[in-house]
Amino acid sequence: QVRLVESGGGLVHTGGSLRLSCAASGRSVSNYGMGWFRQAPGKEREFVAGISWSGGTTNYAGSVKGRFTISRDNAKNTVYLQMNSLKPEDTAVYFCAARDGSSLPDSKLHGYDYWGQGTQVTVSS
Repeated sequence: QVRLVESGGGLVHTGGSLRLSCAASGRSVSNYGMGWFRQAPGKEREFVAGISWSGGTTNYAGSVKGRFTISRDNAKNTVYLQMNSLKPEDTAVYFCAARDGSSLPDSKLHGYDYWGQGTQVTVSS
């Protein structure tokens, strides 16, 4: 079983930056595809970014491309999401997810086997 714990959320002004972390425990996720998703109030959970086991493959939602960067440190069993140039529309709870069955990322929710509890990101205008 894999446990994922997100941290690093908070309140920032428009144009600010935050770095989210997702620490995995229980098992190494070094061979897992990993992803970040977000869910705003009243909206469905949506894909933000994904990364392959080696970090060699990354993909992003169009709304965050060029502003967010996903990375991982397999030695620390941790995945990161660097968020720059934040906008009010980035306000959401951000979730980390892990794919047990694949080393590649997936933009679909059902492609992931483990989920964290989420961390709140609020961007004020």
